[in-house]
Amino acid sequence: MRQSTIDEVAAAAYRVPAQSPEGDGTLAWEATTMVVVTVTAAGVTGTGWTYAPAAAASFVTGTLAGVLTGADAEGVPALHAAMARQVRNAGRPGVAGYAVSAVDVALWDLKARLIGMPLARLWGTARDRVPLYGSGGFTTYDDATTVAQLSHWVHEQGIGRVKIKIGESSGSRPERDLHRVALARRTIGADAELYVDANGGYTAKQAVRVAERMAEQDVTWFEEPVSSDDLAGLRLVRERCAADVTAGEYGCDLGYFTRMCAAGAVDCLQIDATRCGGYSGWFAATAVAAGHHLQVSAHCAPNLHLPAAAATINLRHIEWFHDHQRIEAELFDGAADPGGGEAGPRTDAPGHGLTLRRAVAGRYRVA
Repeated sequence: MRQSTIDEVAAAAYRVPAQSPEGDGTLAWEATTMVVVTVTAAGVTGTGWTYAPAAAASFVTGTLAGVLTGADAEGVPALHAAMARQVRNAGRPGVAGYAVSAVDVALWDLKARLIGMPLARLWGTARDRVPLYGSGGFTTYDDATTVAQLSHWVHEQGIGRVKIKIGESSGSRPERDLHRVALARRTIGADAELYVDANGGYTAKQAVRVAERMAEQDVTWFEEPVSSDDLAGLRLVRERCAADVTAGEYGCDLGYFTRMCAAGAVDCLQIDATRCGGYSGWFAATAVAAGHHLQVSAHCAPNLHLPAAAATINLRHIEWFHDHQRIEAELFDGAADPGGGEAGPRTDAPGHGLTLRRAVAGRYRVA
């Protein structure tokens, strides 16, 4: 087989304004930055991305490109290991890990395109269609905005699972949280599943008390009720409430996921391929979860996750996050349609099937 040598590794950052100010239990923002990586070999380009500070783009070109250029493009495991070694002194969690993740996705996309095969076929699928849930419901939304978003997902698009943010102002406004949970239930009706995400805004006992009061609204998913670093607190909430307790979105390495699973801290492990080492890190983390008899849920970046999610046996669903879906649908050709509460990976195009609209993306470029 002819070897395809990597000729170029490039990266750029794009800052896309939010439609309105957004926030959750512990953070607020007015824009989202996406770092896009391209890797080229034999005239073919693979694309990956992450949602990270713009510094991740310069980290790719300044730190990672040197260990990739001139290497065999199809040897993705070896290249992933080389990147992991390269970031040792920079520290794996954070910007370095996000940069590695975007490059890994680009490498897998490149390999699949070089052999003319969709990633879903390269890996094989466990399912043709992947369940998803609508995710948004920011704490900055007024009631009318929340109702409009949830109604669109459930009653217009037929998405049977939705999530809103709670834990407002680091857990200091629980009555408004409970008001919004009740509003969400009235809006979506009795048949749709209702999820909440506190983004670590509560203390453990406070989260237990809030969970008890949310039970009357049949909340079945309680995401990060306390900080993901508080494994004992997560376990306490998990043991005291009926809703599934979930976390894991900040994981950048296998040690993180192993500690969380071993602590009995979650009912479902969240994994984000744009943070945990790309597709390579995704499949490793799903194996850790499977070893602890847990399902996994893909955190954000819905279109990026689709082919890997379809290939994952112990998958529960993908988070169809409002900001990221809006950005991916605008900046890429080939974004999926979430109608009906499911989406399928591209099987009619090689790789993950998404192509950056450079003219559109250029309007948002910052680095």
